Amino acid sequence: MGGPVAAILGCEGPRLSPAERQFFAQAQPWGFILFARNMQNPEQVKRLTDAMRETVGRDAPILIDQEGGRVQRMGPPHWRQWLPPLDQMALAGPEAMALRYRLIAAELRAAGIDVNCAPCCDVANHDSHAFIKNRCYGTRAETVIEAATAVAEGLLQGGVVPVMKHVPGHGRAIVDSHFSLPRVGESLDVLRETDFAPFAHLAHLPMAMTAHVIYAALDQDRPATTSPVVLRYIREALGFGGLLITDDISMEALSGSLAERTADALAAGCDLVLHCAGHLDEMEAVVDAAGALAPEAVLRGEAALAARRRPEPIDIAQTEAKLDALLNGEVHG
Repeated sequence: MGGPVAAILGCEGPRLSPAERQFFAQAQPWGFILFARNMQNPEQVKRLTDAMRETVGRDAPILIDQEGGRVQRMGPPHWRQWLPPLDQMALAGPEAMALRYRLIAAELRAAGIDVNCAPCCDVANHDSHAFIKNRCYGTRAETVIEAATAVAEGLLQGGVVPVMKHVPGHGRAIVDSHFSLPRVGESLDVLRETDFAPFAHLAHLPMAMTAHVIYAALDQDRPATTSPVVLRYIREALGFGGLLITDDISMEALSGSLAERTADALAAGCDLVLHCAGHLDEMEAVVDAAGALAPEAVLRGEAALAARRRPEPIDIAQTEAKLDALLNGEVHG
């Protein structure tokens, strides 16, 4: 197969099996993603990320969902435990978020991880499902924009590429897209002013992840991930020109086989398909359906990875102390 395949894949455990090594070497996924099942300690994770890159013979990007709160794949005793983002924003605001994600970036880079699926640009409201609500940064678009901007800058300063999610907005979902397909019925005017606004404001970021959500104002039948209409809106109206990846293709919000979901997402306009479970038979189906990256996706991928700049120097103890002071109300302004 010529060039990387249009997929990001996981593995089953804390080290690659011989079968996984052979498969990844042949399949050549564009990148990898890690979960808690892959984590034992910092040294082991660094060995795993080194092995992943070794199998494909290049400096492949390695992703993680390290938001903090419920969604953090690296936790105690080896890595910091974080408050849910909504709670931290209520305590200390955007400055503390920038410090938090600069510290997260330092932890990730030390383990060989260089892409973080954050910021979460979704706007919470009183009906938001619990699976998404406290992962958000606020209930107003302006608050989310300030926080998401700070999150992205903290990651970039630490040499980690941010992935804004879940475009064009997951906050109005009242069901969990891991198990059901959310449907949003608000008018396009309302969505433009609220849910879509943070994504338009941060459209310059290098990567974004789609939402498995139907937006009836744009497409009555298909979720954003597989809707050419919604993905065209993200490109043209919201102005996002970066690398567009799906949320996990195995989530039950989507219908059809994994091969059908993969083909539908790429045909609709996604650049890459994300498969998270690490099951070899499922990954084979995704890879077969995905094929090599489209030429425009190759260029977007190169531009996204160019954001993996050398981390700016950081005094960890000093940064932690400043963050703690903000969280404890000891610093103002």
